[in-house]
Parts: sequence; C-alpha cells; structure tokens
Amino acid sequence: MKTRKIWANLGVEDLERTTKFYTQLGFKPNGASKELTSFRVGDDNFIIHFFLKEILKSNTKIELIDPKSANEIIFTLSAESKEEVNQWQEEVKKAGGTIISEAEEFGEEYYGFVFSDPDGHKFNVFYM
Repeated sequence: MKTRKIWANLGVEDLERTTKFYTQLGFKPNGASKELTSFRVGDDNFIIHFFLKEILKSNTKIELIDPKSANEIIFTLSAESKEEVNQWQEEVKKAGGTIISEAEEFGEEYYGFVFSDPDGHKFNVFYM
C-alpha cells in the first residue's frame, strides 16, 4: 500500500479567529469554506485543515478531546537559529497564542518553546 499524502484535521470553535491567527504567523492559506480554513506549512507544504468542531465530529463520528486540557498531538516547527525561535515566540504572543513554556535550552543541541493556538492546539518551535 502506498500513501500519497498525509495532512492534519483539527477542530476549532471560530474559523475567523483561526484564520487570523495562522495568517499572522505567516502560514500559507490553502483555501476556506463555511466549514473549514486550511493552511500549508513549511517547505514541504504540510496541510493542516481547521474544521469547525461540530463538522469534524459529525463527519468522523469521533468524540473530540478538549485541546485546552488534553492533547493527542504536538506539531513541531523547525527554526534555523535561536534568534528565529525568539522571533516566533514574539509573533505567537502578538497573534494571541499562549506560551506554555518560554524559549530555553534543552540539552546541548536544542533550543525552543511550546505554545498553543486560541483553541488549545499545541506546537513546539525548535532549533536543533
């Protein structure tokens, strides 16, 4: 069996808020409708679809967790330097994200921080 592509589907409360947040962070728009807003991320254009929670839940028949109190996945965004990590952290704050852990060293080779978007979805930004 060969998989052609992989992408993520996440549930959100407010499409306008989600679109504004990820646009402000520089994610590339990938289309929108009354049910979802979609972005491409990184050099390989990984796609993340942000569906209204009730649409995602009804389409998949899966009970969704509350990402503000639990989570199933943490996405990692790669930075090219410690300075870029710090820039990301400032941009996330300006865009209305929540910093979960401030930028810091993790061993000798890692520097980064963790944030959540307005719906509670978690991301790492790391320089390695």
